[in-house]
Amino acid sequence: MPLDFTAIDFETANSSPASACSVGLVRVRDGIVVDRAGWLIQPPAGHDAFLEWNTRIHGIVATDVLGAPGWADQLDTLLDFAQGDALVAHNAGFDMGVIRGGCAATGLDCPDLSYLCSLNVARKTYQLDSYRLPVAALAAGFDDFQHHDATGDAEASAHIIIHAAARHGASSIAELAQLTSVKIGRIGTAVAA
Repeated sequence: MPLDFTAIDFETANSSPASACSVGLVRVRDGIVVDRAGWLIQPPAGHDAFLEWNTRIHGIVATDVLGAPGWADQLDTLLDFAQGDALVAHNAGFDMGVIRGGCAATGLDCPDLSYLCSLNVARKTYQLDSYRLPVAALAAGFDDFQHHDATGDAEASAHIIIHAAARHGASSIAELAQLTSVKIGRIGTAVAA
């Protein structure tokens, strides 16, 4: 059971989970980062207002996403990159909410995906004052990334899982989840049914 997964991170234009304006993806095979991708997303109408608070965090403004693919146009590309992997994200409930929200806002079925939260794994692996992504990534020996850049954040999350797996002696996402008592979550039409 190799340590294979895809880490994911979204940035949003506002508080709506359907307002994804950027995604970052990092593919891991046998515990090694082998590929990275990231792109801008045009949020769907009704979810496309860029709030100052969000822009202050990630630096993306409305004009940056003009002409970028919308949620419906980019979802297949995202899924193709993940190649059926379990997804990993820091505070994964947020990122899975973005997938559900984007699909709901555009009339698409939410894909069936499994995921593991690197925030919860970090809490079971390290003794830290804070488990924010930069702090947990530093504990994993990874500090060379731009926080709130979606691809950088996805890579930081990937390195937390890689380091935690080594520390716990886990050779797969399922084994790491078991050893840390962190639940593998699921989203999609099968879960909804």
